[in-house]
Amino acid sequence: MDFAQKLIVRLDITMLQPYIGSTPEGFKEVRAILISKHNKLCYRIVSDKIVVLNMNDTRIKPTRNPFKRT
Repeated sequence: MDFAQKLIVRLDITMLQPYIGSTPEGFKEVRAILISKHNKLCYRIVSDKIVVLNMNDTRIKPTRNPFKRT
């Protein structure tokens, strides 16, 4: 399965169960899910919609990730 297919599957699961993602420390309204081994998607639930905030590579420096407190 390529990355695009993994992304679609994870988004479909998230639409069915929006609270499945973990909450990064210090961000109560933000949730995060792994798309693949090296990619994480951060999102927020607004009313009945899922708003994608950020997708990042988990191998980068934590200081470059806006949803990770160092």
